[in-house]
Amino acid sequence: MKTTKLGSQGLEVPIIGFGCMNLAGSDTQYIYGKADVNEGIALIQRAMELGATFLDSADIYGPHRSERMIAKALEGKRNQAIIATKFGFEIDENQKMTGKLNGSKKYVKLAAERSLQNLKTDYIDLYYLHRLDPNVPIEETMQAMAELVQEGKVRYLGLSEVSKETIRRAHKIHPLTALQTEYSLFERTLDEDGTTALLKELGIGLVPYSPLGRGFISGELKSPDDLPAEDPRRNFPRFQGENFYKNLALVAELNNIAIEKGATSAQLALAWSIAKGNVPIPGTRKMKYLEQNIGAAHITVSSEEMDRIESILPLGNTLNGNRLDEMMMKTIDKN
Repeated sequence: MKTTKLGSQGLEVPIIGFGCMNLAGSDTQYIYGKADVNEGIALIQRAMELGATFLDSADIYGPHRSERMIAKALEGKRNQAIIATKFGFEIDENQKMTGKLNGSKKYVKLAAERSLQNLKTDYIDLYYLHRLDPNVPIEETMQAMAELVQEGKVRYLGLSEVSKETIRRAHKIHPLTALQTEYSLFERTLDEDGTTALLKELGIGLVPYSPLGRGFISGELKSPDDLPAEDPRRNFPRFQGENFYKNLALVAELNNIAIEKGATSAQLALAWSIAKGNVPIPGTRKMKYLEQNIGAAHITVSSEEMDRIESILPLGNTLNGNRLDEMMMKTIDKN
């Protein structure tokens, strides 16, 4: 698979990665239910075979089960993978989420050590602050993260779901390699509020999570009832009532373009993101979709096709419904 520079600090990654959020399931309602460990390991190993060696995880995925699954999948092959993981949602010593955000220096060090142990590695390639702790200055958190780099435990640093002001302040403490935020044809707030322009200015890469609109763009969902009863997306406005069907109509328009190219709508959306210079990290529990998603790395999108795709969801045309429920929206740094 082709590779690209992620940011300007030296990290090189495949042009598409693999998101490991849902592979091990979770005890938290914000991750989509339970999953089989052996199937998850098989998916990670297949992603590696196909060249999607950029694996994305976080300590709260499980908690810890996703990181441990990656460790098992990579036994004897750690140096062939680029591992990204995240911290910030506080986990106590009993491996339970406390419901708090914690960006204190003490917690940064604690969380990093736990992730290193769970991943069975002595270094993390890319370490993100998962969400900003509103009670701890970003400077304190970044300084602690920078010390992990100095100690050789982390190679590169990133942030997730933060504002432009936070990015600028953090970047002054230690250069950022990547920002991970929800970004897709269904979620282009970063383009509208100037964040993508700031990333280019500072030489920071963008790693979009949910690059398929939380499953909408895959075309599998035909009704809100297709979502399992415990699926948290049932609480997201975009997946409710009339909003759902309005957004479904937009997927149908994307699919028309995809058919012309002999691709799926999901592949088209991923190829669009790659063409914009991003490194998307789609996740799935199904081998068929894993292989299809990674196949997007071989699809080229012309400038004319980019215009056609973006005309379906032009900037300023807000998608129907917020992307998260009220509780999760409160964890996003918007100042």
